[in-house]
Amino acid sequence: MTADRIDLVLFDLGGVLIRPGGVASMRALSGIDSDEALWTRWLGCPWVQRFEAGRCSPDEFAAGVVADWELELEPAAFLQAFGGWPEPPFEGALELVEAVQASVPAGFLSNMNSFQWTANYEGIPLTDAFAFRFLSFELGLVKPDAAVFEAVAARLPVPRHRVLFLDDNAVNVEAAAATGFAVRHVRGVQEARGALVETGVLVA
Repeated sequence: MTADRIDLVLFDLGGVLIRPGGVASMRALSGIDSDEALWTRWLGCPWVQRFEAGRCSPDEFAAGVVADWELELEPAAFLQAFGGWPEPPFEGALELVEAVQASVPAGFLSNMNSFQWTANYEGIPLTDAFAFRFLSFELGLVKPDAAVFEAVAARLPVPRHRVLFLDDNAVNVEAAAATGFAVRHVRGVQEARGALVETGVLVA
């Protein structure tokens, strides 16, 4: 439980409000057996970090991932598959955000590339519902680097210890906690709602 009152909620998108996409496809391509191992490799991949920080083109990203992961397909084929990974929001995601915003302001902090953002999520009701928007490719920084949490904290109107950060990846949650945010490790809308009730943002 957090000791301080929560004055703002900061959501991750993928895995919390939006269905995570591409995990099964990348496991099949890479031969990695577990989701946890795949996420660890993916988050640590320098080409993923560069792309989500807006520091390389889609073609450079695809060529880099294919080479780094030793995938048995051409970069153009990987990029085409990657473009099909995004999934829609979870049922109830928009309603949850609207409920939060009736209590305290809400924002999101997402590792996201411009390629998938523009094609799939920009301007949809869910992402338009937030008071604050932080995208890695616009910030030039990616989770779980401490620098991204410092940059976001500097842009928010409330102290970081009164910001509740919800993410489905434990490494991101740990990094946010280490930089002073209140945190909860959650997957999906129902777990997120439970955390919001526990911290007093919403009533049961």
